[in-house]
Amino acid sequence: CTPAAPGREGCQGPAAPSRFKETSPAPYVRRVGWLREIQATIREHKREHAVHILRLLRKDLGLEGTFLNEVLYKNATFLNLVDPISHDLLMSLARDLQCPKKEYDPWKSSDRICRQLIYHLTPHSKWHRLKNSLQKKVSQGSMDLSGIPLTMRDVHRMAYYLQNNGDHLTSVDLSFTELNDDMVRLLLPFLWALPKLTHLSLNGNRLTRATMKELTDTMKDMNKFPCLAWVDLGNNVDVSSMPQPLLVGLRKRLSLQTTLPTIYEALDCDPEMPSGQEGGWPEGEEAGSTPRHAVLQQGCER
Repeated sequence: CTPAAPGREGCQGPAAPSRFKETSPAPYVRRVGWLREIQATIREHKREHAVHILRLLRKDLGLEGTFLNEVLYKNATFLNLVDPISHDLLMSLARDLQCPKKEYDPWKSSDRICRQLIYHLTPHSKWHRLKNSLQKKVSQGSMDLSGIPLTMRDVHRMAYYLQNNGDHLTSVDLSFTELNDDMVRLLLPFLWALPKLTHLSLNGNRLTRATMKELTDTMKDMNKFPCLAWVDLGNNVDVSSMPQPLLVGLRKRLSLQTTLPTIYEALDCDPEMPSGQEGGWPEGEEAGSTPRHAVLQQGCER
């Protein structure tokens, strides 16, 4: 039977049958195909066609702008991006294609950027990752299944593992594993119950905004994902930016885990601090009093 979600007793009924592999390729396959086509068209000196393909790629990744200025000046469309690395590389590629410099061969530069994008947008060396994952000690606190296609049956087994052995995990990498919304929906209750989880990678899958919404709603409860610092959702179907409530939830959890050595913190325990000067410095410093820079240094040391 399927393990019950944390906080629920018993089983959730018989395990769902394994899902067959999706008939259509994952989104990253289409995007890499466009990048290879850009490389080919540049070799043939068909720069206008390469610019057209680049626009398709940017739109597919959620970068809706079609003009170079909209990319270079990072307007509101590009705030809170889930994949800033792709954004920066696409900016460089747009510069090379639309504003080529005469003093060097633009083909070499554009080809190099395309290769960097292909590497970033694809899984690499999945068997090496699997070997390393199996050899890692449990004490290292990470689960790395990146690049290994998972079925629904695999996800049920993973849920059972997380429920019984997940207390030590600080990082879970499920990038490029063919996950869809239904799979993540099943896993979420077991992931949010992990007490030490700080990093969750879901990039390169088949996830849509539906998963983003569920994750955002989950983060509103501070008892779920108590230590999560970041989640990677880039290179999915139509997830391009992080909703503000999700970012706020991550920021709240991070502030609970760290104490910044601010000046205010260094002074707020002083019972003699006059009212109205909270976090500031008295106007008159008596002779022999601790110099201001010394207190600042104490704050930094804390």
